[in-house]
Amino acid sequence: MALANGTDFALLNGPQLVENGPRLTPAPTIDAAAPLARHAAPDHRQALAFRHVSKHFFRDDGSSLEVLRDVSFDVPAGSVVSILGPSGSGKSTLLNMAAGLLAPDQGKVLVLGHETTGAVDWSRLGYMFQDDRLLPWRQALGNVALALEAGSVSRQERRERAQAQLAVVGLGDFGSAYPHQLSGGMRSRVALARSLVTEPDILLMDEPFSRLDAQTRTSMHNELLRIHRERGMSIVFVTHDVEEAVILADHIVMLSPRPGRVHTEIDVTLPHPRLGTPDAQALVAELRAAIAGMSADWVI
Repeated sequence: MALANGTDFALLNGPQLVENGPRLTPAPTIDAAAPLARHAAPDHRQALAFRHVSKHFFRDDGSSLEVLRDVSFDVPAGSVVSILGPSGSGKSTLLNMAAGLLAPDQGKVLVLGHETTGAVDWSRLGYMFQDDRLLPWRQALGNVALALEAGSVSRQERRERAQAQLAVVGLGDFGSAYPHQLSGGMRSRVALARSLVTEPDILLMDEPFSRLDAQTRTSMHNELLRIHRERGMSIVFVTHDVEEAVILADHIVMLSPRPGRVHTEIDVTLPHPRLGTPDAQALVAELRAAIAGMSADWVI
C-alpha cells in the first residue's frame, strides 16, 4: 500500500497491527471520573474527525479484544492535538485509522472532510512512527527523498527537496551520512524531514521521541513547534507522557484505559515556551491527578 505521504507503508511500517500486547488481527467489519472543566467547543474547520469509532481485534486464540469504544473528537485545522493515554488504550490504532491503514468496526473517520473509505487525497497526510525506520543502506538524503519516490517527482527535484528539508531540521551538512553515523536525535530529525518533505497538511506522530534522552527530546519538541509555526499544518501527536502533551498541544484528548474512550478533552492556551513554567506545571499536576483515579498503568 502506498504511504499516505508518498512512501511505501509496507516498507516503513510493516504489516504489524500490534497494540502493546500479543499480535492481533483486525476483527471484520464514560463511566470514569468527571472530566476537567475546560472542554473545547467544536471547530467546524476540521483536519480530522472521529465519529463514534469502535474497534476490536482478534487474538491468536480467536478471542476478541475491544480496543476502542465510541470515540469521537475533532482535530481543528492548523492545531496541535495530543492523544494522551496509557499503553493499550488504542492511541496508535486511531492514527492508523486516520492514515487509512485500518477501518473502524463502527463509526467513521474523516480526513479533510472525506471519509477514509472514500476519495481521500493521501498525499496531504504524513506519518512519523515511533521508530525512525531509516534504511541503513541509504544516506540521510536518500532516506528523506524516499518519501517522494512513489510519485512523479524527478530525481533531481527529489534530491533538491530532500536537501532543503534536511536544512529545515538542522541537518543540511549531513545529507551524505548513513544512519549508523548519526545520533538518536539526528536520526529523529531525518525521520521528521522525511515526513515533512511532501509538505503535508496533516502530520500524524506516534510517540516519535519516546526513545530519546530528556535533553534531546526537549530539542525535538522545540524543533517541531518551530516548524509548526512556520507551516501551520495540523499535527496529531500520540503520547502517554503528560508533560509532553502539555508542552506541545493546543488541545489534549485523554483516553481511558482499554477499551479506549474519550475521558477528557482540554484546551491548552498557555503561551510557549511552556517547559518548567508554573502554569504548565500546574496543568501537568491537574492531569496527573485525573489520571490517578483511572489506572496504575500510566507513565506520568
